[in-house]
Amino acid sequence: MKTKEMTFKELGIDKRILKAITELGFETPMPVQQEVIPFLLNQTKDLVAMAHTGTGKTAAFGIPIIQQIDFTSIKTQALILAPTRELCLQITDDLSNFAKHIENLNIVAIYGGASIMTQIRQVATGAQIIVATPGRMLDMLKRKKVNVSAIGWLVLDEADEMLNMGFKEELNAVLASTPEDKRVLLFCATMPRGIESIARSYMKKPQEITVGSRNTTAENVHHQYYVVHAKDRYIALKRIADYYPDIYAIIFCRTKIETQEVADALIKDGYNADALHGDLSQAQRDSVMNRFRGKNLQMLVATDVAARGIDVVDLTHIINYNLPDDIENYTHRSGRTGRAGKSGISILIVNLKEVFRVKQIEKQIGKKFQAVKIPTGREVCEKQLIHLVEKLKNTEIQHDEIGSFLPAAYEQLKSISKEEIIQRFISTEFNRFLSYYRKAADINVELKKESRAGFTGGSDSRSGLVRLFVNLGQMEKFNPQKLKTYLQETANVANLHVSNIEVTRCSSYFEVGAQFAEIVIAKFKKEKFQNRRVQIDYADRSGRSNYKEKGYKGRSKSTESFFFNKRKKRSGK
Repeated sequence: MKTKEMTFKELGIDKRILKAITELGFETPMPVQQEVIPFLLNQTKDLVAMAHTGTGKTAAFGIPIIQQIDFTSIKTQALILAPTRELCLQITDDLSNFAKHIENLNIVAIYGGASIMTQIRQVATGAQIIVATPGRMLDMLKRKKVNVSAIGWLVLDEADEMLNMGFKEELNAVLASTPEDKRVLLFCATMPRGIESIARSYMKKPQEITVGSRNTTAENVHHQYYVVHAKDRYIALKRIADYYPDIYAIIFCRTKIETQEVADALIKDGYNADALHGDLSQAQRDSVMNRFRGKNLQMLVATDVAARGIDVVDLTHIINYNLPDDIENYTHRSGRTGRAGKSGISILIVNLKEVFRVKQIEKQIGKKFQAVKIPTGREVCEKQLIHLVEKLKNTEIQHDEIGSFLPAAYEQLKSISKEEIIQRFISTEFNRFLSYYRKAADINVELKKESRAGFTGGSDSRSGLVRLFVNLGQMEKFNPQKLKTYLQETANVANLHVSNIEVTRCSSYFEVGAQFAEIVIAKFKKEKFQNRRVQIDYADRSGRSNYKEKGYKGRSKSTESFFFNKRKKRSGK
């Protein structure tokens, strides 16, 4: 549907809600709001709305629901399900802001990681709108502490992410406990088969509204990729961070172990960074997110699951340190930037054997990636110097504060020319970068003919093979032949050829055709060997992780030694 420019006043919104919207500083509705708000106010059909994260979906469903709630009743009339605690709280805050001028409206958030007894008491006082995570909501229903028999609205926000996080059973159980005559609103960024199944099972001939194309990314996100040797992946990450001095980014890794390792390396190298993953306690997670939202952290290193529901408006970059297992996850990752009409950059760091997947993602999202070179040492230094000078130019002078100290400073500097003062100042502030990058190597990798064949889907070339890691090795009595037999027989995939096998003490590396990589990873997701979960994942080209660049802080740990020392923490993503 084509939308025209309009104001919130034209959408038929209650004056009390309009007043709140105006006080929040909003005048023009976003495209999804222009489409959805009038539909929900004027029709009674169910709705499937396809829109990216950060496009204003909360206001799109929240404003019509608030406007149509019966404030004279304390019964729960609307249930909104969200995948994470963060998103649950964000929705609750947004709805409360929209309803600030409406009396007798109670909105309660129900989520894990907080006292369930407190939430039970809040609901007992009367909650016309409940915003909940699926697991905690199901717990409340089983305890008979929430009555949803009178709800007229059921909203599934970021429904695709709820399925990705494994909430299918909880969703079905919650949905089954709600009345049949409710109105179901389903919001998602992508449309996997699981979502279509929910729509068929629990919705009645829903209207579909799509803002942008299915499974595509936001228009104001620019997509780039860098090609480096896998051993230089961390060096590339630091170059990117140094080239963008004002970077405010989420860096996505595939596993919890690598997430912590990359964050530790960045912290040791002097960056404002920290990790967010499933092994953190709720208190640790809250602390990290508060620091990140307050911009006390420039870079948040996270897994896909941990980052679900994060809504930070001003992100400049999303950096895919590793490619996502599922291409659809790239849509969610990149959707963390370019929000609320702002632009952002989504970056892939890939090695030669992963270049072909860039084409796959392009096809999925309907956007072209720009091939970008990792900045040279000189380019980084020039960028940092300009940033330093701009910072100096824009520094506010506190005359009253420093006036009494200036004569002494002038006296000390009177024998030095203006040009030399500038040179000395820049040298004082800039020597670290100059010394580090003086002999920095060019780490860009040129795509050779065989690599380009892999990029376009050629399967006869060397680049058509993908190197994988498995957490089985000599300690499990494997040698190359035994591991090959085990992998092929367990995967049970026709024409699967396992080659170039390297077995080490507690892990192994092997190669399969690019077209089989995702299949093999999926086949082993629930596999166990000797009562221990088998983990297969993408390996670096060298089969090792490298967190060291000579002459600058850092560390070097091989994947093998890391996994050997951390055997008890080998559980997945």
